[in-house]
Amino acid sequence: MRPVVIAGATRTAVAPRNGAFKTIEPTELAAAAIGGLLADTGCDPAWVASIRLGNALYGGGNPARVAALAAGLPAASAALTIDSQCCSGLDAIMLAAAEVATGDADAVIAGGLESFSRAPIRQTRPRRPDEAPRAYRRPPFTPWPDRDPDMIVAAATVARERAITRDRQAAFACLSHATALATGPADAEIVPVAGLARDAFARRLKPALCGRLPTLAGDHAFGPTAATVAVEADAAAVVLLVAAPLRDRLRPVRQPVRYLAGRRGGGDPERPAVAPIAVAAELLRTCGIAPDDLALAEIMEAFAAQAIAMIDALGLPPDRVNRGGGALARGHPIGASGAILAVRLWHELQREPPGARGLAAIAAAGGLGSALVLET
Repeated sequence: MRPVVIAGATRTAVAPRNGAFKTIEPTELAAAAIGGLLADTGCDPAWVASIRLGNALYGGGNPARVAALAAGLPAASAALTIDSQCCSGLDAIMLAAAEVATGDADAVIAGGLESFSRAPIRQTRPRRPDEAPRAYRRPPFTPWPDRDPDMIVAAATVARERAITRDRQAAFACLSHATALATGPADAEIVPVAGLARDAFARRLKPALCGRLPTLAGDHAFGPTAATVAVEADAAAVVLLVAAPLRDRLRPVRQPVRYLAGRRGGGDPERPAVAPIAVAAELLRTCGIAPDDLALAEIMEAFAAQAIAMIDALGLPPDRVNRGGGALARGHPIGASGAILAVRLWHELQREPPGARGLAAIAAAGGLGSALVLET
């Protein structure tokens, strides 16, 4: 297997649903991110053998192909869209890394794109002439209706079982917002689209406000609230993965970051929030990395309880987790969220010395989990 280098990482800002990107198609967001990535790295589009993007809400087709052509990639480049829900963006990066490592390609762009604002209206087709189409919010994630809980209900279950109190969740959310406001992303991280060059959702969230919010599911002591659940959002994020020799032909403006390893797995579909715990633990074990050895970690904050459960279970040093804030302060563009973690991790690693390692991890509906490790 060949070493794989992530030569660059770019994303759009994250905008809440019906915000700054409400009229922009997800393929347009992805094309902007790809264009920024090519410009930032000096990569010739002709070198890109394929593009792999994750997406969860698109109305069919192959948005990776549409985005690639819109960004000016050659018609000869292959394109693949994958859907593993929230894991999609991170899974796309892992698949691309394997493509480069095995020698199937020297350069691949991978990441995710999503738009809640432009997502298609979903309806089931009638089975009989006298039936009307029936609208639905989401597809099933398991074959068993009684074992396919709403994600907020599932998060409430995990919070109760792991004694993650409502107050602790609120404190975590407040910290996420405060950290995002205080630090923000690196200037080179975000490609401006529609005049938006910063994540739009972070605010000065206070515990007193969180305490007044109604519980969305579960009991009052442990149930999530609107402050401890990430908002639906729009964004795109991509990275450029290359074989090590090709890195020398790109613009040498930043510290190279190596893709060290990745892992995907599954867990209890009734408790999807904790699925990545075992996946990440096994990944760190096989890489010979103790949690204290990680320079930093980007952990998905779809729910405060989800992130807290993972930090607790893995023993991650809290001060090294989500140093620029997390999804509670940004928003959750499902298919792009894992890729955003990878982009954030890449840019945070630029501040670290050679040999530093970082973890990105995310859970998905149906009880899926994905994680990867990058190294300077």
